Amino acid sequence: MKDACALVGISRRTVQRWRTVGLGDRRKGAVKRIPRQLSTEEREALYRRATEQRFQDMTPAEIVPTLLDECIYLASERTLYRLLKARAALAPRQESRTPVSRPRPPALVATGPNQVWTWDITWLRTDVKGLFKFAYVIEDLFDRSIVGWTVHDREDPEYAKELFERVIRDLGVVPQFVHADNGGPMKGVALVALLYRLGVGLSYSRPRVSDDNPFIEAFFRTLKYRVGYPRCFTSLEHARTWFSDFVAWYNCEHKHSGLQYVTPVQRRRGQDIAILAKRSAVLTAARERNPERWSRSIRNLTHQPTVILNKAKRAA
Repeated sequence: MKDACALVGISRRTVQRWRTVGLGDRRKGAVKRIPRQLSTEEREALYRRATEQRFQDMTPAEIVPTLLDECIYLASERTLYRLLKARAALAPRQESRTPVSRPRPPALVATGPNQVWTWDITWLRTDVKGLFKFAYVIEDLFDRSIVGWTVHDREDPEYAKELFERVIRDLGVVPQFVHADNGGPMKGVALVALLYRLGVGLSYSRPRVSDDNPFIEAFFRTLKYRVGYPRCFTSLEHARTWFSDFVAWYNCEHKHSGLQYVTPVQRRRGQDIAILAKRSAVLTAARERNPERWSRSIRNLTHQPTVILNKAKRAA
């Protein structure tokens, strides 16, 4: 058999396999018989049945049980879905809103203070159920500092415009970009006109996608999980006083995890470079004194010169 196999160019193992399992073509892409697959006639019958007038407002998940009630079973819901998809028969209903694919907002890069601001509004619970105060907050992307805030009884584009006017006037700077959610106050004519007149680029999150504005959302979580956060605010003055104290603590004392545990003010003033270098030197010296206690390199305390909002996800 060895000589015969060499003559026709096959191995003895191939002949042994043929004797065991037969001469079926097991190569990838070869035509195979699939016992569970519907025949052409069965697929046609299933398609005609699923596209009857009475099923025009039903999904396959509804069509199959309806046929079962009539003692008819042609295929599973998943098979029916595949059949309808292959024949382009899964279009949205006429009354339904056509699905819209919204691209991720373009990435915004900050290499220093007052280049990119993000802002949003959060609700503050009051002692009256169903009534809230509204905190308007502007955060600098580069150092996470709160550059401006205000608290009012309602959401109003005019309040947002007044806040931006005051912050720009007091700081004497105009940001290059402002990123916000898609709410009414964020797209109010008064505010948009002001920022356009100042030459500020506008960026907006996708509807109902909080991840597009993560830095300000993280601030709101820090705000509402802070020890001592009031269960409710009794008045506008109470809300403004508490918020003022919190912002002072957040900017000047809070060691921010996203800033390698320096405060926003230290990052804003450039003091974080020396602080991180000092921490790195201390760790390096500790490792040299007791190298057997270190199984890996010291913590990375390199200064991060850039911050990116909505960074493109790396391809798999």
